Amino acid sequence: MSTLSPGLRPSPVRPAPEPREPEPREPEPREPEPRAAEPRLARFRLTPADRTVLWLYLLTRISLGITAHFARWLFPAQSGVREAAPVLAPFQRWDANHYLHIARDGYFPAGTGPWTSGWDNREAFFPGYPFLLRAVHTVVPDWTAAGLLISFVAGAVAVLALARVARAYLPEEAAGPRTAVLFLLSPCAVFLAAGYTEALFLAFALPAWLAAMRHRWALAAVLTTSATAVRVSGLFLAAAIGLLFLLSAREVRRWRSVGWTLLPALPPAAYSWYLHTHTGDWMAWKHAQERGWYRTFHPPWEAWANTWTGAFGGTQSTGYAFMFQAELAAMVVGLVLVVLLVRRRRWPEAAYVALSLWALGTSYWYTSVPRATLLWWPLWIGLAALSLRRPWFRAAYLCVAAPVTTLVALTFLTGRWAG
Repeated sequence: MSTLSPGLRPSPVRPAPEPREPEPREPEPREPEPRAAEPRLARFRLTPADRTVLWLYLLTRISLGITAHFARWLFPAQSGVREAAPVLAPFQRWDANHYLHIARDGYFPAGTGPWTSGWDNREAFFPGYPFLLRAVHTVVPDWTAAGLLISFVAGAVAVLALARVARAYLPEEAAGPRTAVLFLLSPCAVFLAAGYTEALFLAFALPAWLAAMRHRWALAAVLTTSATAVRVSGLFLAAAIGLLFLLSAREVRRWRSVGWTLLPALPPAAYSWYLHTHTGDWMAWKHAQERGWYRTFHPPWEAWANTWTGAFGGTQSTGYAFMFQAELAAMVVGLVLVVLLVRRRRWPEAAYVALSLWALGTSYWYTSVPRATLLWWPLWIGLAALSLRRPWFRAAYLCVAAPVTTLVALTFLTGRWAG
């Protein structure tokens, strides 16, 4: 039987196609090559998708600024006042004050410490952000403005890296902008703009994960080391990248890079040594969290029960009860996310989120779980994937998230966060 090819007439004498006939098909296997090289070039230039993501980021920053302006006029700290709070005052709340005090006065000003009265447990906060805040303050005299500038720049890097990570997971062209918009309108997005560590941590963590996905282990280790200087969550990222290394380093030559996976442990070790020289306690940062935020170890079921009592037991005011309800909801979201990641055999991502849940879910009660959702990039990529498969989901998400995000922002900006 003769073989037929497109555009070739059947011939009983020549069963095979002419040598020149397959030539138009040869470029097809080479088409992925430019796409494979594209990420290397795109690291140093903005693609149209990158510009779309940054435009969305800028629009949400403007929106948050408008919300903060209205909040300081419509919801003053005291009723009957005739002047609004300073322009940047709504952003200088809660943990932002802790970081300001550390950057301005250090961890142990004038010999004070955890053994003195009125101590604010500032050693619970890792030094990466306060050191950067102090450095930026040398150029920007206002402390609050310096913190906002750090978060603004770091947030732009983070959301751009998130979009690129999303494009590595999802083939759709709109994956990056879709993930970015869902992330930027997430319920706790206000903390990306305030003087908190979430934006700075993600500015290191997401590029580190992107580098690890490309098997650039040295770069991933250096970026993860910077992340661990900002938050202890960087150790969870280091564990996930280490697991990714084990799953991908099948060739002997790649095992030469195994030493890089240990580098992220240096900042926590150095910080523990620094605290030990001042307090005699190697785990002073952890004990400070226990004193100030009830982070003593409790089994997960006890932590759930105590949080449930705070949310629905009538033991707290309505503000605190609502916060405990948000903690429970975020914990459920995290558990579902881990199950889905395990089902899809995304072991490194599952390990990262699971370690975060374990750290947050084994205290006396849950604290800061909603904020931690900002750090779970598999969540936002998964929601983007769902919205691309089910177009109705994007509208449903935005209709629910927009008012919740606005209310959480107002709660924080008016000083009513955490009750």
